[in-house]
Amino acid sequence: MARLIGLLYGLAALANLTTAKPVCRDESTKYEAEDAVLSGTQILTAQSGFSGSGYVGGFDTGTDKITFTIPSSSAKLYDLSIRYAGIYGDKRTNVVLNGASTEVSLPATDSFATVSGGQILLNEGTNTLEIVSNWGWYLIDYILITPATKGGAHNINTNLVNPSASTEAKQLYAYLRSIYGKKILSGQQDLSYANYVSSTTGKTPALVSSDLMDYSPSRVAHQGDVSHAVEEAITHHQRGGIVSILWHWNAPTGLYDTSENPWWSGFYTRATNFDIAATLANPQGTNYNLLIRDIDAIAYQLKRLQSAGVPVLWRPLHEAEGGWFWWGAKGSAPAKQLYHIMYERLTKVHGLNNLIWVWNSVAQDWYPGDEVVDIVSTDVYAQGNGPMSAQYNELVALGKDRKMVAAAEVGAAPRPDLLVAYGAHWLWFCTWGDSFIDNADWNSPAVLNEIYHHDYVLTLDEIQGWKNIGAAQL
Repeated sequence: MARLIGLLYGLAALANLTTAKPVCRDESTKYEAEDAVLSGTQILTAQSGFSGSGYVGGFDTGTDKITFTIPSSSAKLYDLSIRYAGIYGDKRTNVVLNGASTEVSLPATDSFATVSGGQILLNEGTNTLEIVSNWGWYLIDYILITPATKGGAHNINTNLVNPSASTEAKQLYAYLRSIYGKKILSGQQDLSYANYVSSTTGKTPALVSSDLMDYSPSRVAHQGDVSHAVEEAITHHQRGGIVSILWHWNAPTGLYDTSENPWWSGFYTRATNFDIAATLANPQGTNYNLLIRDIDAIAYQLKRLQSAGVPVLWRPLHEAEGGWFWWGAKGSAPAKQLYHIMYERLTKVHGLNNLIWVWNSVAQDWYPGDEVVDIVSTDVYAQGNGPMSAQYNELVALGKDRKMVAAAEVGAAPRPDLLVAYGAHWLWFCTWGDSFIDNADWNSPAVLNEIYHHDYVLTLDEIQGWKNIGAAQL
């Protein structure tokens, strides 16, 4: 029955298209979800407070969606708002405009509320905008599009949060400030996949990200010291590149080590009983000492980079708000406390002054504070090589436009023309490795070549001498 209703509404929408007034005006335009084309979804009325004659639910499989048809008399940028109800908890949806996808967070609510969907660039003629399930289980009432206003000049902090920051870190930060809003750094997770990009496009990413995962003491205990992440980071630095570092932190103890959750998956909440809230509540306890032991083990590796003169875009406790990693499993307060402990220990105890501190969440209540964050970032896994404007705008607001904004992990590298059109001034993007950069469904060779040969995108050959450029800014 739901599919029949959807078909009838779809036919009605197509019939109305011939008389619909094209969008290109100063006021907002509302599109009711129940008037869109439904695919696997259904019109409902049980939840009070909706607009129009109903709302749409039934987002319970990955392909469920609603499709709006939006005519426009000219190419123009609009702000998108989505009225929804998150009565089933925190969710995410994909907004797909003319085939380009962006991910939008839908926080839990008790009733209908409005969230920003970022910006959409309507083409002249007919446009299609889809809301596709993603996490699913939410209700959509309507979308609202409003002509976007052009953003002003950025007002980025001139200094790093660590007053003892090294010369190399200051030079890198100054260089990054000099390109922000003008260019974007190309980036790739893992040196081997950076080499894949080189062989595919003839260009090498400017930035390479390495993972200190295998230096986690609970992993070393199982497999020995097998990581070459530090060496790979130094290699990229020595050829004139920029280095980013993250840490999939295997829990200090409490690994289940079962067939379903083997020891090497110990950074996942599902794979350990390590309780970060209980650990932090007992600073004299064994688990707290193990926590500090792990931070000290990683400090040793970061010191190797400092000794080699490598400034590091350091991104600890990534994706905490998702809860799928143990450091975020108990909510925002323990995660923020752990971040502060790490900041104090690495900078004041270990004297690691080569670090530029990168926070990795768009959520306001998870933010550890301006005094310990240099750059704000997020991870976006949405197909379509879109501009990720919703997350960009959220991060600009989070950092009050005093912090530069980075796409620290992406599944699909963003197309530069869209970044320019949307004014999404990401400082860098870093595409994930296996199953993403080498997967044509996410990044086709043709799109990668378009990106890596675009004037807006900086590659390794184009950032040579960044230290001197940064030094000149100091």
